[in-house]
Amino acid sequence: MNARTEFQIILGKDGKPAFVVLPFEEFEKLKKTQNTSTVPNNVVNLSFDKNLTPMAAWREHLGLTQLQVASRMKITQAAYAQMEQVKKPRKVTLQKVADALGLNIEQLRW
Repeated sequence: MNARTEFQIILGKDGKPAFVVLPFEEFEKLKKTQNTSTVPNNVVNLSFDKNLTPMAAWREHLGLTQLQVASRMKITQAAYAQMEQVKKPRKVTLQKVADALGLNIEQLRW
């Protein structure tokens, strides 16, 4: 049985709904149901405009340096730079990079 969710609608200056306030627990549930495999348009544009691999495009989009990502992975910057250039990285590599960037592995596979 679904319990009713209590929420509050806040109207804007024009009298139309502008915001919704809901219990944090409900917000957390909503976040979990979102599609986590999407790729922002900016990441795709970076990849095509600058001829970057998805890994490199995501790193630039997130405003990180190769050294920062490498540090998160506990490897050298040079090792990470090599990973970033591979056109079809292995699944284990993709998973390590996805974890370091806070992404889903599918967001690096396109």
